[in-house]
Amino acid sequence: MYLKSGTELKGGKFFVLSFIFIYALILILIGALIGRRAKSASDFFVAGRNLGSGLLFTTLIAANLGAGSTVGVSALAYQHGISAWWWIGSAGIGSMILAFIVGPKIWKIAREHNYYTLSDYLDARFSRAFSGLISIMMAAGTLALFAGQLLGIAWILEAAAEIPKYQGVIIGAVVTTLYFAAGGLLSSAIVNIIEVAVILTGFIVAVPYVLNYAGGIEGIKENISNPSYFDFYGMGSTAIIGYIVMLVPSFFISPGLIGKVFAAKDERSVKIGTSLNGLVQLIFAVIPVIIGMSAYSCFPELSRADLSLPAAMKNMMPFFAASLALAGIFAAEVSTADTVLYMLSGSLTNDIYKRFINPEISDINLLRLSRVITLICGVTGVILALRLESIISALTIFYSLMSVSLSAPLIFGLFTEKASNTGAFLSSLLGAGLTVYMTFGGFGGFIEVSGVKLNASTCGIILSFIAMAVSMIFYRKK
Repeated sequence: MYLKSGTELKGGKFFVLSFIFIYALILILIGALIGRRAKSASDFFVAGRNLGSGLLFTTLIAANLGAGSTVGVSALAYQHGISAWWWIGSAGIGSMILAFIVGPKIWKIAREHNYYTLSDYLDARFSRAFSGLISIMMAAGTLALFAGQLLGIAWILEAAAEIPKYQGVIIGAVVTTLYFAAGGLLSSAIVNIIEVAVILTGFIVAVPYVLNYAGGIEGIKENISNPSYFDFYGMGSTAIIGYIVMLVPSFFISPGLIGKVFAAKDERSVKIGTSLNGLVQLIFAVIPVIIGMSAYSCFPELSRADLSLPAAMKNMMPFFAASLALAGIFAAEVSTADTVLYMLSGSLTNDIYKRFINPEISDINLLRLSRVITLICGVTGVILALRLESIISALTIFYSLMSVSLSAPLIFGLFTEKASNTGAFLSSLLGAGLTVYMTFGGFGGFIEVSGVKLNASTCGIILSFIAMAVSMIFYRKK
C-alpha cells in the first residue's frame, strides 16, 4: 500500500507547484527561443516544410496523447473495463490510414501548391464557400476540444495539489498559449520532443505500482464480479461502433494532424513518422485502461469516473512515481492543447481572415495576427472550460462534428474527380444536421439496424457518405 501521510501530501503539494513552475518555464523559454526562428507564416503553420520522420512522429504523438487518451480513457475503463481500449485503439487505426493512404496523397498536393492548412485544399478542390463553412464549424468544435484539454490539466492539478479548478485551467492556458504563440508549429515540434519523453516515462513507470497496489490482474478480477468488465466488447456494440465511426475518420481527416503532415520534408517522412505515431497509440492504449480498472477495483465509490487517474496517482504509487505520472499527464494535456491552438489559429487567420476579409495581407502581418489570435483563443478556452463538466463530452462534440462534416468530402475529393462542390455541401450539412437532431432527442438518440443500435454520429457519417455518393450521379464536377 502507498497511501500518503498528511506530511507527505503537504510536501507533495509544494513539490507539485514547484515542478509546474519550472516545467512550464522551460517550455515557454524553449518556445520563445525557437520562435525567434519563425520569420514567416510558412514557419508558423508548416515549420518551413522541413520536419523529418522523427520530429513528425513526436509532434503527432504529442498531439494524440492528451486529456482524452489519459484522464478520459481511464474514466471509461473505470466504468466499462477493458473495452475502453477502443477509444485510443480507434485513433491508432485512423492514424495508420493517415500514414499510408490519405497522408502521402494530400502531402504531395499541399507541397505542389504551397498549402498551409486543410482548408486551403478544400478551397481549391471544392469552393471558397465550402472551405469557409468547414473553417467556421471547425473553429467552434476546436474551442470545445481546447477547453477539454484545459479541463484535464485542471482536474489533475486539483487532485494532486489541491489547486482549484479555475487556477488549473488558467495555468494550462498560459503555458500552452505562450510557447505556441512564440513560434507556432516550429516551436511546438521542438517542445513536443520533451513532452513525449515525459509522457511515456511517466506512464510506463506508473503501471507496475498501480497493478501491484491492486494485487495484479488476479486481484482486479477478485474485486470485480461483472464478467463484461473483462470483455473486449463489454461496453456494447453501440458504443464501440460509435467510437470506431467517430474516431477512426477523425484521425485521418483532422485539420490539425493533416497540417502537421503538410510540414513533412518528404513522402518517406510522412509514412514513417505517422505510422510510428499510430503504432505507439495502439500500444499505449493499454496503459490508461489498466490504471482505470485498477482504480475501480480499489476505489469503486469515487464520485466521478474522471477522478480515477488522479486517485490512482495520489494513492496507488510512491511519491517519486506519482511525481513522474503527474509530469506525464501534465505534458500530455499541454502537448495536445498546443495542437488545438494550431488548428484554431489556422482556421481563424489563414482560412477565414485571409481568405474572406483581407486576401492581400502580407506574410509578416499574417504571422503577427496568428500570434494575437492564439492569445485570444487561450482566453476563450479558459472561459469555456470553466463551464464544461466532462472531458469526454467536450471531445465528443469536436470529433462528431469533424467526422460527420469532413470525412466524405475529403475522401471522395482525394480519390475521385467526380466529387462536386454541391455534393460536398449536401454531405456535410445533411450529416451534421442528422447528428444534431438525434443528439437532442430525434429518433430517441438511436436508430436500430439488424438488432444493432447506431448512435447520432454513426448515423450522421453514414448519411454523409450516402449523400456524397448519390451526388456524383446528379451533380458531377464540371
